[in-house]
Amino acid sequence: MAAVGRWSVAVAFALFVVIGVASGAGGVLLPAQITDYGVDEATIGITFFTSAAGYVVASVLSGALVGRLGTRHALLIAGTLLFGAWLGTAARPPFAAFVLLSLLSGFGMGALDCVLNIYLATRPGATALLNRLHAFFGVGALLGPLLAAWLLTFTGWTTAMLVLGVILAPTVAACAVTFPARTADPLLAAPPAAGGPAAGDGRPASALPAVLRQPVVLLCAAMLGVYVGLEIAVGNWGYTYLVEERSVSGLLAGYTTSGYWLGLTAGRFLITPVTARLRLTQTGLMYACMAGTAVAGVLAWAAPSTAGLASAAFVLLGFFLGPIFPTTMAVSPRLTSERLVPTAIGVLTAGGLVGGALLPWLAGTLLQVAGAWTLFPFAVLLALVQLALWWRVACRIADTSAPAIADSPGVHLSVPGP
Repeated sequence: MAAVGRWSVAVAFALFVVIGVASGAGGVLLPAQITDYGVDEATIGITFFTSAAGYVVASVLSGALVGRLGTRHALLIAGTLLFGAWLGTAARPPFAAFVLLSLLSGFGMGALDCVLNIYLATRPGATALLNRLHAFFGVGALLGPLLAAWLLTFTGWTTAMLVLGVILAPTVAACAVTFPARTADPLLAAPPAAGGPAAGDGRPASALPAVLRQPVVLLCAAMLGVYVGLEIAVGNWGYTYLVEERSVSGLLAGYTTSGYWLGLTAGRFLITPVTARLRLTQTGLMYACMAGTAVAGVLAWAAPSTAGLASAAFVLLGFFLGPIFPTTMAVSPRLTSERLVPTAIGVLTAGGLVGGALLPWLAGTLLQVAGAWTLFPFAVLLALVQLALWWRVACRIADTSAPAIADSPGVHLSVPGP
Protein backbone atom coordinates (compact mmCIF):
# COMPACT_ATOMS: atom_id res chain seq x y z
CA MET A 1 0.00 0.00 0.00
CA ALA A 2 1.43 3.37 -1.00
CA ALA A 3 2.38 5.82 1.75
CA VAL A 4 -0.47 8.20 0.89
CA GLY A 5 -2.90 5.27 0.88
CA ARG A 6 -1.68 4.11 4.28
CA TRP A 7 -2.21 7.57 5.76
CA SER A 8 -5.72 7.87 4.33
CA VAL A 9 -6.64 4.47 5.78
CA ALA A 10 -5.21 5.52 9.16
CA VAL A 11 -7.29 8.72 9.11
CA ALA A 12 -10.38 6.69 8.16
CA PHE A 13 -9.80 4.46 11.19
CA ALA A 14 -9.33 7.53 13.42
CA LEU A 15 -12.58 9.08 12.17
CA PHE A 16 -14.46 5.89 12.99
CA VAL A 17 -12.99 5.93 16.51
CA VAL A 18 -14.32 9.49 16.93
CA ILE A 19 -17.77 8.49 15.60
CA GLY A 20 -17.75 5.55 18.00
CA VAL A 21 -16.75 7.76 20.95
CA ALA A 22 -19.63 10.12 20.18
CA SER A 23 -22.10 7.23 19.84
CA GLY A 24 -20.97 5.68 23.11
CA ALA A 25 -20.94 8.98 24.98
CA GLY A 26 -24.47 9.92 23.94
CA GLY A 27 -26.24 7.61 26.36
CA VAL A 28 -24.15 8.83 29.30
CA LEU A 29 -24.82 12.49 28.49
CA LEU A 30 -28.57 11.96 28.06
CA PRO A 31 -29.62 12.21 31.74
CA ALA A 32 -27.70 15.48 32.14
CA GLN A 33 -29.37 16.88 29.02
CA ILE A 34 -32.81 15.83 30.29
CA THR A 35 -32.18 17.59 33.60
CA ASP A 36 -30.72 20.71 32.00
CA TYR A 37 -33.58 21.21 29.54
CA GLY A 38 -36.27 20.11 32.00
CA VAL A 39 -37.82 17.59 29.60
CA ASP A 40 -38.80 13.94 30.01
CA GLU A 41 -37.41 10.85 28.31
CA ALA A 42 -40.09 10.81 25.63
CA THR A 43 -39.35 14.40 24.65
CA ILE A 44 -35.59 13.96 24.49
CA GLY A 45 -36.30 10.83 22.43
CA ILE A 46 -37.27 13.09 19.54
CA THR A 47 -33.54 13.54 18.94
CA PHE A 48 -33.21 9.80 18.26
CA PHE A 49 -35.59 10.14 15.32
CA THR A 50 -34.07 13.36 13.99
CA SER A 51 -30.54 11.99 14.21
CA ALA A 52 -31.59 8.77 12.48
CA ALA A 53 -33.39 10.78 9.79
CA GLY A 54 -30.25 12.80 9.10
CA TYR A 55 -28.22 9.58 8.93
CA VAL A 56 -30.62 7.99 6.44
CA VAL A 57 -30.67 11.08 4.20
CA ALA A 58 -26.87 11.21 4.20
CA SER A 59 -26.67 7.50 3.39
CA VAL A 60 -28.97 7.84 0.40
CA LEU A 61 -27.17 10.94 -0.93
CA SER A 62 -23.60 9.76 -0.29
CA GLY A 63 -23.07 8.29 -3.76
CA ALA A 64 -24.03 11.54 -5.47
CA LEU A 65 -21.94 13.52 -2.97
CA VAL A 66 -18.80 11.53 -3.74
CA GLY A 67 -19.51 11.61 -7.47
CA ARG A 68 -19.80 15.39 -7.58
CA LEU A 69 -17.17 16.41 -5.03
CA GLY A 70 -14.71 13.53 -4.72
CA THR A 71 -13.72 11.70 -1.54
CA ARG A 72 -11.60 14.47 -0.01
CA HIS A 73 -14.14 17.27 -0.37
CA ALA A 74 -17.06 15.04 0.62
CA LEU A 75 -15.27 14.15 3.87
CA LEU A 76 -14.29 17.76 4.55
CA ILE A 77 -17.86 18.99 4.08
CA ALA A 78 -19.37 16.17 6.16
CA GLY A 79 -16.79 16.65 8.91
CA THR A 80 -17.30 20.42 8.96
CA LEU A 81 -21.07 19.99 9.27
CA LEU A 82 -20.60 17.52 12.12
CA PHE A 83 -18.12 19.82 13.87
CA GLY A 84 -20.55 22.72 13.52
CA ALA A 85 -23.39 20.62 14.94
CA TRP A 86 -21.35 19.58 17.97
CA LEU A 87 -20.06 23.12 18.53
CA GLY A 88 -23.61 24.47 18.31
CA THR A 89 -24.82 21.84 20.76
CA ALA A 90 -21.98 22.73 23.14
CA ALA A 91 -23.32 26.32 23.19
CA ARG A 92 -26.46 24.98 24.94
CA PRO A 93 -29.00 26.33 22.43
CA PRO A 94 -32.78 26.40 22.99
CA PHE A 95 -34.32 22.95 22.91
CA ALA A 96 -35.82 23.37 19.43
CA ALA A 97 -32.38 24.25 18.06
CA PHE A 98 -30.91 21.32 20.01
CA VAL A 99 -33.27 19.00 18.14
CA LEU A 100 -32.39 20.54 14.76
CA LEU A 101 -28.68 20.22 15.52
CA SER A 102 -29.20 16.50 16.18
CA LEU A 103 -30.53 16.25 12.62
CA LEU A 104 -27.38 17.96 11.32
CA SER A 105 -25.20 15.75 13.52
CA GLY A 106 -26.87 12.63 12.15
CA PHE A 107 -26.33 13.85 8.60
CA GLY A 108 -22.65 14.58 9.23
CA MET A 109 -21.97 11.22 10.88
CA GLY A 110 -23.95 9.37 8.22
CA ALA A 111 -22.03 11.06 5.40
CA LEU A 112 -18.66 10.32 7.02
CA ASP A 113 -19.71 6.71 7.58
CA CYS A 114 -20.86 6.10 4.01
CA VAL A 115 -18.04 7.97 2.25
CA LEU A 116 -15.41 6.06 4.23
CA ASN A 117 -17.14 2.76 3.47
CA ILE A 118 -17.21 3.68 -0.23
CA TYR A 119 -13.53 4.67 -0.19
CA LEU A 120 -12.29 1.50 1.52
CA ALA A 121 -14.49 -0.73 -0.65
CA THR A 122 -12.34 0.42 -3.59
CA ARG A 123 -8.99 -0.50 -2.03
CA PRO A 124 -7.02 -3.76 -2.14
CA GLY A 125 -8.01 -6.11 0.68
CA ALA A 126 -11.36 -4.36 1.14
CA THR A 127 -12.82 -7.11 3.36
CA ALA A 128 -10.04 -6.85 5.94
CA LEU A 129 -9.94 -3.04 5.78
CA LEU A 130 -13.69 -2.66 6.27
CA ASN A 131 -13.72 -5.12 9.17
CA ARG A 132 -10.95 -3.13 10.85
CA LEU A 133 -12.74 0.15 10.11
CA HIS A 134 -15.86 -1.02 11.93
CA ALA A 135 -13.76 -2.59 14.68
CA PHE A 136 -12.31 0.85 15.39
CA PHE A 137 -15.88 2.14 15.73
CA GLY A 138 -16.28 -0.50 18.44
CA VAL A 139 -13.11 0.73 20.15
CA GLY A 140 -14.54 4.25 20.19
CA ALA A 141 -17.92 3.03 21.43
CA LEU A 142 -16.18 1.34 24.36
CA LEU A 143 -14.15 4.47 25.19
CA GLY A 144 -17.01 6.94 24.77
CA PRO A 145 -18.98 6.10 27.94
CA LEU A 146 -15.78 6.13 30.01
CA LEU A 147 -14.76 9.54 28.64
CA ALA A 148 -18.23 11.04 29.12
CA ALA A 149 -18.61 9.66 32.65
CA TRP A 150 -15.18 11.00 33.62
CA LEU A 151 -15.93 14.47 32.20
CA LEU A 152 -19.26 14.64 34.01
CA THR A 153 -17.49 14.17 37.35
CA PHE A 154 -16.10 17.71 37.15
CA THR A 155 -17.87 19.54 34.30
CA GLY A 156 -21.15 19.69 32.37
CA TRP A 157 -22.47 17.93 29.29
CA THR A 158 -21.84 20.99 27.12
CA THR A 159 -18.12 20.78 27.84
CA ALA A 160 -18.21 17.11 26.91
CA MET A 161 -19.69 18.07 23.52
CA LEU A 162 -16.95 20.66 23.09
CA VAL A 163 -14.33 18.00 23.83
CA LEU A 164 -15.86 15.79 21.12
CA GLY A 165 -15.55 18.68 18.67
CA VAL A 166 -11.92 19.27 19.65
CA ILE A 167 -11.17 15.58 19.03
CA LEU A 168 -12.96 15.64 15.68
CA ALA A 169 -11.38 18.81 14.24
CA PRO A 170 -7.80 17.58 13.61
CA THR A 171 -9.01 14.27 12.18
CA VAL A 172 -11.22 16.05 9.67
CA ALA A 173 -8.42 18.49 8.83
CA ALA A 174 -6.13 15.53 8.11
CA CYS A 175 -8.49 14.50 5.30
CA ALA A 176 -7.28 17.53 3.32
CA VAL A 177 -3.79 16.07 2.95
CA THR A 178 -4.30 12.30 3.13
CA PHE A 179 -7.19 11.58 0.76
CA PRO A 180 -6.72 11.82 -3.02
CA ALA A 181 -6.98 15.16 -4.78
CA ARG A 182 -9.64 15.65 -7.44
CA THR A 183 -7.22 14.83 -10.26
CA ALA A 184 -6.27 11.50 -8.67
CA ASP A 185 -9.60 10.41 -7.19
CA PRO A 186 -11.04 7.35 -8.98
CA LEU A 187 -14.40 8.00 -7.32
CA LEU A 188 -14.79 11.50 -8.75
CA ALA A 189 -17.05 11.70 -11.76
CA ALA A 190 -15.34 12.67 -14.98
CA PRO A 191 -17.13 15.28 -17.10
CA PRO A 192 -18.47 13.95 -20.41
CA ALA A 193 -16.16 14.33 -23.37
CA ALA A 194 -16.87 17.08 -25.89
CA GLY A 195 -19.34 15.80 -28.44
CA GLY A 196 -19.92 12.69 -26.33
CA PRO A 197 -23.25 11.48 -25.07
CA ALA A 198 -25.08 13.50 -22.50
CA ALA A 199 -24.89 12.40 -18.93
CA GLY A 200 -28.48 11.15 -18.96
CA ASP A 201 -28.72 8.01 -16.91
CA GLY A 202 -25.14 8.51 -15.80
CA ARG A 203 -25.91 11.42 -13.53
CA PRO A 204 -25.67 10.80 -9.80
CA ALA A 205 -29.23 12.08 -9.45
CA SER A 206 -30.44 9.13 -11.55
CA ALA A 207 -28.27 6.58 -9.76
CA LEU A 208 -30.65 6.15 -6.81
CA PRO A 209 -33.68 5.09 -8.90
CA ALA A 210 -31.41 2.74 -10.85
CA VAL A 211 -30.15 1.12 -7.63
CA LEU A 212 -33.66 0.81 -6.20
CA ARG A 213 -34.70 -1.15 -9.30
CA GLN A 214 -32.10 -3.86 -8.59
CA PRO A 215 -33.54 -6.73 -6.51
CA VAL A 216 -30.18 -7.98 -5.26
CA VAL A 217 -29.39 -4.59 -3.69
CA LEU A 218 -32.81 -4.46 -2.02
CA LEU A 219 -32.37 -8.02 -0.72
CA CYS A 220 -28.99 -7.09 0.70
CA ALA A 221 -30.42 -3.92 2.29
CA ALA A 222 -33.18 -6.01 3.89
CA MET A 223 -30.57 -8.46 5.15
CA LEU A 224 -28.59 -5.62 6.75
CA GLY A 225 -31.80 -4.29 8.28
CA VAL A 226 -32.31 -7.66 9.98
CA TYR A 227 -28.63 -7.79 10.99
CA VAL A 228 -28.55 -4.33 12.59
CA GLY A 229 -31.89 -4.96 14.27
CA LEU A 230 -30.55 -8.21 15.75
CA GLU A 231 -27.30 -6.59 16.89
CA ILE A 232 -29.00 -3.66 18.62
CA ALA A 233 -31.89 -5.72 20.04
CA VAL A 234 -29.49 -8.05 21.87
CA GLY A 235 -27.28 -5.13 22.92
CA ASN A 236 -30.19 -3.07 24.25
CA TRP A 237 -32.28 -5.81 25.87
CA GLY A 238 -29.63 -8.38 26.82
CA TYR A 239 -29.16 -6.86 30.27
CA THR A 240 -32.90 -7.08 30.97
CA TYR A 241 -32.96 -10.69 29.75
CA LEU A 242 -30.07 -11.72 32.00
CA VAL A 243 -31.49 -10.06 35.11
CA GLU A 244 -35.16 -11.03 34.70
CA GLU A 245 -34.93 -14.41 32.97
CA ARG A 246 -31.57 -15.78 34.14
CA SER A 247 -31.57 -14.13 37.60
CA VAL A 248 -28.06 -12.80 37.01
CA SER A 249 -26.85 -10.00 39.29
CA GLY A 250 -26.90 -6.50 37.86
CA LEU A 251 -23.11 -6.28 38.02
CA LEU A 252 -22.53 -9.53 36.13
CA ALA A 253 -25.25 -8.65 33.62
CA GLY A 254 -23.46 -5.36 32.95
CA TYR A 255 -20.15 -7.16 32.45
CA THR A 256 -21.82 -9.66 30.13
CA THR A 257 -23.36 -6.91 28.02
CA SER A 258 -19.94 -5.26 27.76
CA GLY A 259 -18.54 -8.66 26.78
CA TYR A 260 -21.07 -8.83 23.96
CA TRP A 261 -19.82 -5.53 22.51
CA LEU A 262 -16.21 -6.56 23.11
CA GLY A 263 -16.90 -9.80 21.24
CA LEU A 264 -18.36 -7.81 18.35
CA THR A 265 -15.23 -5.64 18.15
CA ALA A 266 -12.87 -8.59 18.56
CA GLY A 267 -14.68 -10.50 15.82
CA ARG A 268 -13.99 -7.70 13.36
CA PHE A 269 -10.31 -7.62 14.28
CA LEU A 270 -9.69 -11.37 14.47
CA ILE A 271 -12.03 -13.31 12.23
CA THR A 272 -10.76 -11.90 8.93
CA PRO A 273 -7.11 -12.99 9.45
CA VAL A 274 -8.33 -16.44 10.51
CA THR A 275 -10.54 -16.89 7.46
CA ALA A 276 -7.80 -15.51 5.21
CA ARG A 277 -5.54 -18.33 6.38
CA LEU A 278 -8.33 -20.77 5.54
CA ARG A 279 -8.65 -19.18 2.07
CA LEU A 280 -12.36 -18.51 2.54
CA THR A 281 -14.12 -16.24 0.08
CA GLN A 282 -16.28 -13.32 1.17
CA THR A 283 -19.38 -15.48 0.74
CA GLY A 284 -17.85 -18.29 2.78
CA LEU A 285 -17.01 -15.87 5.59
CA MET A 286 -20.60 -14.59 5.61
CA TYR A 287 -22.05 -18.10 5.83
CA ALA A 288 -19.64 -19.01 8.64
CA CYS A 289 -20.52 -15.90 10.66
CA MET A 290 -24.26 -16.32 10.16
CA ALA A 291 -24.14 -19.98 11.15
CA GLY A 292 -22.12 -19.04 14.24
CA THR A 293 -24.66 -16.34 15.07
CA ALA A 294 -27.56 -18.80 14.91
CA VAL A 295 -25.73 -21.40 17.03
CA ALA A 296 -24.74 -18.79 19.66
CA GLY A 297 -28.35 -17.55 19.78
CA VAL A 298 -29.65 -21.08 20.35
CA LEU A 299 -27.00 -21.62 23.04
CA ALA A 300 -28.04 -18.43 24.86
CA TRP A 301 -31.70 -19.48 24.63
CA ALA A 302 -31.43 -23.17 25.55
CA ALA A 303 -28.45 -23.16 27.92
CA PRO A 304 -29.06 -24.34 31.49
CA SER A 305 -29.76 -21.61 34.04
CA THR A 306 -26.09 -20.90 34.73
CA ALA A 307 -24.67 -17.43 34.38
CA GLY A 308 -21.36 -18.67 32.98
CA LEU A 309 -22.77 -20.42 29.92
CA ALA A 310 -25.19 -17.60 29.14
CA SER A 311 -22.37 -15.06 29.39
CA ALA A 312 -20.16 -17.11 27.08
CA ALA A 313 -23.01 -17.32 24.57
CA PHE A 314 -23.32 -13.52 24.59
CA VAL A 315 -19.63 -13.08 23.80
CA LEU A 316 -19.78 -15.69 21.02
CA LEU A 317 -22.86 -14.05 19.56
CA GLY A 318 -21.07 -10.71 19.38
CA PHE A 319 -17.96 -12.33 17.90
CA PHE A 320 -19.84 -13.92 15.00
CA LEU A 321 -22.10 -10.92 14.41
CA GLY A 322 -19.19 -8.50 14.19
CA PRO A 323 -17.83 -9.17 10.68
CA ILE A 324 -21.22 -9.36 8.91
CA PHE A 325 -21.84 -5.65 8.32
CA PRO A 326 -18.34 -4.67 7.12
CA THR A 327 -18.04 -7.78 4.95
CA THR A 328 -21.35 -6.88 3.31
CA MET A 329 -19.87 -3.48 2.48
CA ALA A 330 -16.89 -5.27 0.91
CA VAL A 331 -19.24 -7.44 -1.16
CA SER A 332 -21.17 -4.41 -2.46
CA PRO A 333 -19.05 -3.96 -5.65
CA ARG A 334 -20.33 -7.37 -6.75
CA LEU A 335 -23.99 -6.41 -6.36
CA THR A 336 -24.27 -3.84 -9.12
CA SER A 337 -22.38 -2.01 -11.87
CA GLU A 338 -19.28 0.00 -10.98
CA ARG A 339 -20.90 3.41 -11.40
CA LEU A 340 -23.72 2.52 -8.99
CA VAL A 341 -21.62 1.05 -6.16
CA PRO A 342 -21.35 4.27 -4.08
CA THR A 343 -25.12 4.78 -4.20
CA ALA A 344 -25.70 1.08 -3.44
CA ILE A 345 -23.53 1.36 -0.31
CA GLY A 346 -25.68 4.28 0.82
CA VAL A 347 -28.86 2.26 0.26
CA LEU A 348 -27.41 -0.68 2.20
CA THR A 349 -26.53 1.61 5.10
CA ALA A 350 -30.00 3.15 5.07
CA GLY A 351 -31.55 -0.34 5.16
CA GLY A 352 -29.48 -1.16 8.22
CA LEU A 353 -30.61 2.02 9.96
CA VAL A 354 -34.28 1.29 9.33
CA GLY A 355 -33.95 -2.23 10.73
CA GLY A 356 -31.91 -0.89 13.64
CA ALA A 357 -34.79 1.41 14.57
CA LEU A 358 -37.76 -0.95 14.08
CA LEU A 359 -36.61 -4.38 15.25
CA PRO A 360 -35.22 -3.39 18.70
CA TRP A 361 -38.52 -1.58 19.31
CA LEU A 362 -40.39 -4.76 18.36
CA ALA A 363 -38.13 -6.79 20.66
CA GLY A 364 -38.89 -4.40 23.52
CA THR A 365 -42.61 -4.66 22.84
CA LEU A 366 -42.40 -8.46 22.99
CA LEU A 367 -40.50 -8.25 26.29
CA GLN A 368 -43.17 -5.96 27.72
CA VAL A 369 -46.13 -8.07 26.54
CA ALA A 370 -44.83 -11.64 26.94
CA GLY A 371 -41.71 -11.43 29.10
CA ALA A 372 -37.93 -11.32 28.83
CA TRP A 373 -37.77 -14.97 27.70
CA THR A 374 -38.86 -13.87 24.21
CA LEU A 375 -35.56 -12.11 23.44
CA PHE A 376 -33.60 -15.11 22.20
CA PRO A 377 -36.38 -16.89 20.32
CA PHE A 378 -36.79 -13.55 18.53
CA ALA A 379 -33.02 -13.26 18.02
CA VAL A 380 -32.74 -16.80 16.61
CA LEU A 381 -35.64 -16.08 14.25
CA LEU A 382 -33.84 -12.94 13.03
CA ALA A 383 -30.61 -14.93 12.60
CA LEU A 384 -32.42 -17.46 10.40
CA VAL A 385 -34.14 -14.74 8.36
CA GLN A 386 -30.77 -13.06 7.93
CA LEU A 387 -29.26 -16.33 6.70
CA ALA A 388 -32.13 -16.92 4.26
CA LEU A 389 -31.79 -13.41 2.82
CA TRP A 390 -28.03 -13.82 2.44
CA TRP A 391 -28.58 -17.15 0.65
CA ARG A 392 -30.78 -15.31 -1.86
CA VAL A 393 -28.12 -12.62 -2.31
CA ALA A 394 -25.34 -15.20 -2.68
CA CYS A 395 -27.32 -17.02 -5.38
CA ARG A 396 -27.29 -13.82 -7.44
CA ILE A 397 -23.55 -13.11 -7.24
CA ALA A 398 -20.85 -15.33 -8.71
CA ASP A 399 -18.76 -16.52 -5.79
CA THR A 400 -16.37 -18.22 -8.19
CA SER A 401 -15.22 -14.76 -9.27
CA ALA A 402 -14.47 -13.73 -5.70
CA PRO A 403 -10.85 -14.19 -4.64
CA ALA A 404 -9.86 -15.41 -1.24
CA ILE A 405 -9.94 -12.68 1.37
CA ALA A 406 -6.19 -12.82 1.79
CA ASP A 407 -5.48 -11.64 -1.74
CA SER A 408 -8.63 -9.78 -2.76
CA PRO A 409 -7.77 -7.05 -5.24
CA GLY A 410 -8.93 -3.47 -5.17
CA VAL A 411 -12.05 -2.52 -7.03
CA HIS A 412 -11.60 0.73 -8.91
CA LEU A 413 -14.89 2.50 -9.28
CA SER A 414 -16.01 5.42 -11.35
CA VAL A 415 -19.02 7.50 -10.45
CA PRO A 416 -21.04 9.07 -13.23
CA GLY A 417 -20.54 12.77 -13.86
CA PRO A 418 -22.96 15.50 -12.93
